[in-house]
Amino acid sequence: QGDGTAKFGDLGNGRLSTLSIHCASNYPRLKAHSTYDIGLRDGCTDDEYMESLKTNVNKALDEVKPDFVLYDAGVDVYTNDKLGRLNVSEKGIHLRDRWVLETCVTKGIPVAAVVGGGYDKDVDGLARRHA
Repeated sequence: QGDGTAKFGDLGNGRLSTLSIHCASNYPRLKAHSTYDIGLRDGCTDDEYMESLKTNVNKALDEVKPDFVLYDAGVDVYTNDKLGRLNVSEKGIHLRDRWVLETCVTKGIPVAAVVGGGYDKDVDGLARRHA
């Protein structure tokens, strides 16, 4: 859950919107409140994740009509992440990131991406997922 990101919504005086797509049962137990909070089931797979992502990102973009998007691309959704509880493959992460970026570009919305969560002692694997 983007608990740190959600806090930015409090600073925007209603001008900043946040969307968090996360494992509902994962840390923290008491979730921070984003503008859009999408809790997924443990073990959520690529297809389920992408369906939720597309539905909810499109909804948020249509409702908010943002001037720009800051995309925090967490990879703790990865199937073998030590702390995540989802089951998204490396290919699924790549498809997710490509879809978000292409959607913003197609809609004419400037987008910047930063790396987010991901917990693995295999630094090369972690870097590959973030790339």
